[in-house]
Amino acid sequence: MGIDINGRTALVTGANRGIGRAIVDAFMQHGAAKVYAAVRDLGTAADLVEEYGTRLQPLHIDLEKPESIYAAAAIASDVEVVVNNAGVLKKATPLSSEAISAFEIELKVNVFGLIHMAQAFAPVLKANAGGAFVQVNSVASLRSFTPFATYSASKAAACSLTQALREQLAEQGTQVVSVHPGPIATDMAVQGGVADIAEPPSLVGEGLVSALLNGDLRLYPDSMAKEVGAAYASFAARIVDPDPGEL
Repeated sequence: MGIDINGRTALVTGANRGIGRAIVDAFMQHGAAKVYAAVRDLGTAADLVEEYGTRLQPLHIDLEKPESIYAAAAIASDVEVVVNNAGVLKKATPLSSEAISAFEIELKVNVFGLIHMAQAFAPVLKANAGGAFVQVNSVASLRSFTPFATYSASKAAACSLTQALREQLAEQGTQVVSVHPGPIATDMAVQGGVADIAEPPSLVGEGLVSALLNGDLRLYPDSMAKEVGAAYASFAARIVDPDPGEL
């Protein structure tokens, strides 16, 4: 099962910058009919509208506000590919005084936001012949990084949920892709202290177009991600990907 983005209607959260912007650009360059640019502040999508015109429709989604997600799903009733890219990173180790407060915010956005996105848009995708649901996770979902351990933990939870979504949404013909970037040149890379080794966001956008077309379960777009993905592959093939009854 694979999806060609050409001629499709897509939605991307966190679309105004970084990885989200790169995904929007890649989708447009590969012929998407329409992209809903989901952002917290509609004004931040102005340059996207200027560049892409009527093919780009700004849409309000704030992952901290579930009501905005369900309202957006009612508007974007024609969407065929949903990319949940928006997320938050707070630098906190398990022993940091702010660990609990940081983790609470990351859970609310990175985990609960994913659940709400899936619950809101799964029926829409089903009504539109299945389509695809993409969750942007991280290499930090597979390996914890101490300086931002709470973020890593939230992404590990999101990765686990993505695995379950793949099984559930397969029943309605929806392709699920888990994206695991390493250091990518975004504001989050600066915040996480990895800007010096970060690679271009376009690797994620172009990689996702190919992953959708090929029906891939996971995308490891950059150098670090590919290294982690290669090490993870045998475990995934033996333990993660088979149906539970096959283990």
